[in-house]
Amino acid sequence: MIRTAKAHWEGSLKEGKGALSTQSGVLENTNYSFKTRFEEGQEGTNPEELLAAAHAGCFTMAVTSMLNAKGITANKLDTEATLTMEGLSITGIHLNIIGSIPGINAEEFATITKDAEKNCLISKVLNIPITSEAHFEI
Repeated sequence: MIRTAKAHWEGSLKEGKGALSTQSGVLENTNYSFKTRFEEGQEGTNPEELLAAAHAGCFTMAVTSMLNAKGITANKLDTEATLTMEGLSITGIHLNIIGSIPGINAEEFATITKDAEKNCLISKVLNIPITSEAHFEI
C-alpha cells in the first residue's frame, strides 16, 4: 500500500503560504502557512495538527482492532490527541479516549488502550513520549 500527499509553497517562510492535498481528496489545496502553524485563530491547518489527527485515528482504530479480536464491538470511541511543542520540537502526544463498550469493564479497556498506545502504527514511528488515558462510559 502506498499513500501520498502533496505540499505546495509560495513566498518566504513568514509571509508565504501553502496548500496541502491528499491522495483521497479529503484535503484539496487546504491552506497552511506560518500563521496557521504558530498563531491562534488563523484559518487553515498545520503539520502538527495533521500529525495529531493521524495519531488519534490510528490509535482509535488500533483499540477497535484489539476489541474486535476479543469478539467485542464498541458502541463508540472518541479520542483526542494533544500534541505538545516546546520551541520547534514536538515533545509528546497524549491520547485521551472515551469508550462506550458492552461486554468489557474499565480495567480491561485501560489495558487495551495502553497496548494500542504502544502499538498503533503512528506510535511506532514517533520518537517522542506518548501517553494515554482511558475513560469508560457505562
